[in-house]
Amino acid sequence: MHELSLAQSIVEIVQQYVPDAQRPAVESVRLKVGVQAGVVVDSLEFCFSVITEHTDLEGARLAIERVPFSFACKSCNANCTEENGILLCPSCGGNDVTILSGTELQVTEIELHDHAAEVQ
Repeated sequence: MHELSLAQSIVEIVQQYVPDAQRPAVESVRLKVGVQAGVVVDSLEFCFSVITEHTDLEGARLAIERVPFSFACKSCNANCTEENGILLCPSCGGNDVTILSGTELQVTEIELHDHAAEVQ
């Protein structure tokens, strides 16, 4: 279950970029996860909630954007989106392609609760 190590890596990224005193204010961590990244999203969310329990990050959630798998065919210059991860161009049948998206796993944003907005 590599989702546990991925969740731990996400926590380490948050710890790297958010000062200790602000960690309890972390509301969400936004991720881009490609559909071909080999990540089981439900497992990742569960692992994240378990390892942040009883820590400064307890209650923070993952906001996950799924990125479709797409590629460009070098033979006919078609851009294709493929749900199954098959690297054959539907236009020409070629397999000389460049992957454009769908394999990423990226932290894109860490959202903090704005306590100052509550005072106004």
